[in-house]
Amino acid sequence: MTAPRAAVKVVIGGEEYTVRSDHPPEYTREVAAHFDRILGGIRASLPTVEAHKVAILAGLAVTDELFQGRQGDAEVATRLSALAEDIARVLPPGRRGAAASET
Repeated sequence: MTAPRAAVKVVIGGEEYTVRSDHPPEYTREVAAHFDRILGGIRASLPTVEAHKVAILAGLAVTDELFQGRQGDAEVATRLSALAEDIARVLPPGRRGAAASET
């Protein structure tokens, strides 16, 4: 049985929305607040730009954060794999297989 979807009221760009989500309400509020901060920053720096264009720019900014985070995660995973290989090389031969199976 799946958990019921929570309906959470959030404010984005000065307007209230009800968002239904499988995530905890606190998480949904945090996501909405983050987007609202980005939206507000763009709106403050470009006060004459139409609201829908500001929303698109905010969406692009959030997408950029996502892509940068994914790239960072991939770089960390690559470094961890290289470190694991380095560690495996210095382990005694009998421990190499045990270390690989523990990860």
